[in-house]
Amino acid sequence: MVERVARTATTLPDAYEEEAWTGVRWRVRRRTFAHVLVLTPHHVEEYAPGTVVEPAPAVVFRSAGEELLALSSAGPPYLRPPWAPGVVALLLDDATDWDEVAELVTESYRVMAPQVLVRRLDGRR
Repeated sequence: MVERVARTATTLPDAYEEEAWTGVRWRVRRRTFAHVLVLTPHHVEEYAPGTVVEPAPAVVFRSAGEELLALSSAGPPYLRPPWAPGVVALLLDDATDWDEVAELVTESYRVMAPQVLVRRLDGRR
């Protein structure tokens, strides 16, 4: 799962991968835009009180605007911690749509990256 996220994240301008306090994260200018880790039931309770799951891999990313509102109200597999505005977690499993994950990671990069890098990304299209 880390490799699948890395395929998208590492192609973004000035993005780099590093070990996080748990799992692996991708950053741009020292700002995290994607993080893959295993969420324990304790973590899931913090993200979505009342949601009970076994330990599960997840990708945590940033979102904004209408997309954030849509993801926040979607429910599992999307989880949104009340303590972190703009942060969303997507639980990963066999049914994960990896094209969607690539889009979410790219949009998260757009939220966190300086505009000069976002323009560079837009110029590659």
